[in-house]
Amino acid sequence: MTTPTFSIQTISTTAHHTPPLTVAAIDEMLEYLVAHWHKVEPAHQEEGLGGRICDLHRFNFLLWHEEDIARSPEVTDARIAQVKRAIDKYNQARNDAIEKTDDWLIEELARREIVAGPTAPAATETPGAAIDRLSILELRRFHMQEQIDRADATQEHREKAASRMAVLDMQRAHLIEALQRLIGEIFAGQRPLRVFRQMKMYNDPSMNPYLYKAGQTGKRTAA
Repeated sequence: MTTPTFSIQTISTTAHHTPPLTVAAIDEMLEYLVAHWHKVEPAHQEEGLGGRICDLHRFNFLLWHEEDIARSPEVTDARIAQVKRAIDKYNQARNDAIEKTDDWLIEELARREIVAGPTAPAATETPGAAIDRLSILELRRFHMQEQIDRADATQEHREKAASRMAVLDMQRAHLIEALQRLIGEIFAGQRPLRVFRQMKMYNDPSMNPYLYKAGQTGKRTAA
């Protein structure tokens, strides 16, 4: 089973301020990939902006399922340790992918020579961060639908899941609308796009004191 290639980039040299993506198309891709990746090994064939978004989505997919394993009462302590390390790795990769998505958009703004005015207000959230939220929302919707469809669950449980799905659907519509407006304002030069650098320290052996002190202790022991 192959993954289809999605066309989510609509860059046009004749439409200078046209955003390079349609958020509804992105969400369609994210929704499809969640279902597809539950049948096959998570992978994609996208390049450019689409590839960066798919990378982000894949890390969220992997992270979600490691989190599920971590909460199982039947998992051994040794397995929990493995899962915790995997969660750290995927979370770092997810944060990097958010920044890379925003970096692509900044490079595209520079290519088009679109610069927001000095008094243009910045948004509190970048497009990459909002796409991350949309990615997680589609994961949540997929698994909520599983609960709605559970044959072994009570009617009350399925109705509870259905009411939650209605909220998720509303949130998805609001997020798509808000993100499309944000990207439109950015490419119209009405808002600047500034990448929010996470500066994660816990995975950096030179920044996490438990890591660099352990390294120093190891050197003294070896000496």
